Amino acid sequence: MVCVRPNIPVYNNSEMTGRYYEEFEINVKTGESNLTQIYLKEGLDFISQQATAQRPFFLYWAPDATHSPVYASERFLGKSQRGRYGDAVMELDDSIGQILAHLVSLGIHNNTLVFFTSDNGAAVMSGAHQSGSNGPFLCGKETTFEGGMREPAIAWWPGRIPAGTVSYQLASVMDLFSTSLSVTGVLPPDDRVIDGLDLSPVLFNNSLLDRPIFYYRGNQMMAVRIGQYKVHYWTWSNSWEEYNTGINFCPGQEVPGVTTHTQEEHTMQPLIFHLGQDPGERYPISVQSEEYRDVHRQVTAVVEQHQKDLIPGMPQLNMCDLAVMNWSPPGCELLGKCLKAPESNPWKCVWPH
Repeated sequence: MVCVRPNIPVYNNSEMTGRYYEEFEINVKTGESNLTQIYLKEGLDFISQQATAQRPFFLYWAPDATHSPVYASERFLGKSQRGRYGDAVMELDDSIGQILAHLVSLGIHNNTLVFFTSDNGAAVMSGAHQSGSNGPFLCGKETTFEGGMREPAIAWWPGRIPAGTVSYQLASVMDLFSTSLSVTGVLPPDDRVIDGLDLSPVLFNNSLLDRPIFYYRGNQMMAVRIGQYKVHYWTWSNSWEEYNTGINFCPGQEVPGVTTHTQEEHTMQPLIFHLGQDPGERYPISVQSEEYRDVHRQVTAVVEQHQKDLIPGMPQLNMCDLAVMNWSPPGCELLGKCLKAPESNPWKCVWPH
């Protein structure tokens, strides 16, 4: 059997411990795996070590149980009302609860900022056992509709962040870099433009920062949001080719003229939604209305400034080459996990999403 692509190597710090799905098994048929419990133990042990040594620490705890193949450990499998995806979420919820309780038990909770969020909305096109739900929001992962881009965000810091408060601040995962530097008293680098904002005033004083959020798909700006308004310059869910094979990024949520299966440009007359009144992006504001004209004028100025200030980077996803994958990653020799790489044969990548 010829290996087309190597399984992903798993590291503990700088030591390779195996390959994903081999030493770290996921039963694709039943959805059972102990991976989240392994990640949890590693996280709890790391916190204990740092607390015992009285050292500050940064823990990025990123389990992937809700990413296909979706899995949960035996104790949670079949326990939720939401199928395998719900089981995975239930185990993540329990794990995060254990992490917070551990911080309290060590007496360091009053000096620790915990921020919970995700990198995208739930996938809704992965089949009956693998798909999640984004509630009222349109579509899901891999789209620039709200179901693909809007994520939960919870900040926890006893004694610093008032419990039970709700913020309507627009924020991005990129803001966590600037915020982390701020709360630790570290100045950001001054030799480059930092895209993220410091959210400290939002977290500690419930202030609101006036800022836009830009929605990109590859190098193309698809939409922009300012306050409650979202303006779509391009619409696209997924291709007709994918759709006709049964892959639907918006199952049960097709909106005519919005969830398009060809890439539709609306630059001259963008679609505008008020997300406070229409979080599902189903009813564009009438182009004849004064509200539309006012929002269009305001957002156009913001977009023009953004495009003027933007310094494009070198595309990193435009060429593919099987030879550069993890065939023989560092440490594979000790485990007998080194694989022979194919000859280098680069080609231009196709990134349909």
